[in-house]
Amino acid sequence: MSAVFQNSTIGALIKDESFSGTLQNVYQFQPQLNFLEKYWAAWYVYMNNDVLATGLMFFLLHEFMYFFRCLPWLIIDQVPFFRRYKLQPTKIPSAKEQWHCFKSVVLSHFLVEAIPIWTFHPMCEKLGITVEVPFPTLKRMALEICLFFVLEDVWHYWAHRLFHYGAFYKYIHKQHHRYAAPFGMAAEYAHPVETMTLGFGTVGMPILYVMYTGNLHLFTLCVWITLRLFQAVDAHSGYDFPWSLNKFLPFWAGAEHHDLHHHYFIGNYASSFRWWDYYLDTEAGPEAKAAREEKMKRRATRRVKKTI
Repeated sequence: MSAVFQNSTIGALIKDESFSGTLQNVYQFQPQLNFLEKYWAAWYVYMNNDVLATGLMFFLLHEFMYFFRCLPWLIIDQVPFFRRYKLQPTKIPSAKEQWHCFKSVVLSHFLVEAIPIWTFHPMCEKLGITVEVPFPTLKRMALEICLFFVLEDVWHYWAHRLFHYGAFYKYIHKQHHRYAAPFGMAAEYAHPVETMTLGFGTVGMPILYVMYTGNLHLFTLCVWITLRLFQAVDAHSGYDFPWSLNKFLPFWAGAEHHDLHHHYFIGNYASSFRWWDYYLDTEAGPEAKAAREEKMKRRATRRVKKTI
C-alpha cells in the first residue's frame, strides 16, 4: 500500500480499479485536500507501487516540462518580429540543427537520466523525502526552493568553470559549445559526464538538504526541478525581452548573461545569478574585458605611486 497517507486504512478505502474512480473516492473521503493534493494522492493510491509511481511521474514531468518550455522558443525562432529581441539576430538555428539537438537530448534522457530517475524513490524513503499529503506550506516550499537555487548556482559555477580547463573542455564540455548562438532545446545538449555532473546541483543539493534537516517533500522537489528546467531553457533561449526577469531582478542571470558565455566561450559560468561572476571577475564579453583591463591599469598605477 502507498505511503501517501499515514493511515493505510484510508488508502485501502480509496483504492479503485481506475484512476478516475480513485480520484472520485479521494474527493469523497478527503475533501480537506486541495486540488493538487487530491490528484497527487489519487495517483499514488491508484499505482499502488510508490517506486513505480515516483519513477514514472518524475520521468514524465521532466520530459513534458522540458519540451513544453522549449516549444515557445522553437516557434519564436521562426517569427521575424522577435528578431529585434534576439541577442545574436543573424544566427537563427536551422531545422537541421534543431532536429540534431532534439535527437541527442532525447537519447540522453533515456540512456543517462532515466535510470537514476527510476531508482530515486528507494533513496527518498531512506533519506526521509516524503510523499504524504497534505503538502508543506507555500512559505516552506518557497524558502526551500530559493535555497536550492542558491546552492545549485554555487555548484554550477565551480563545476562549469572546471569544465573549461584543458581536457575537461576538449573531451567533455566542448559538445555543449557546439552552438555559439544557443537556443532553448540546447540547454541539455551535453556530454553524459557533464549531464551527470551539473545535474548533481539540481538533485544533489536537495539531497544534502534533507540529509541535514531530515524533512523534505517530494512535491517541493517536483516544483524545484520544474523551475530549474524553465531557468535552464530560458537561459539558452537566445532572447532578451524588456519583460525578462533580469530586467526586474538585477542579480538574475538570464539569457543575456549565458548567451555571452556561448558567444565568447569563456566567462559567465554561473547558472541563475550574476554575483559569482561579478565578484570573482569572470564576467564575459567586451565590456567586462574592458572593465578588467581598466581595473588592472588602476592597480598598476597605484603600485607605481607607492614605489615613488
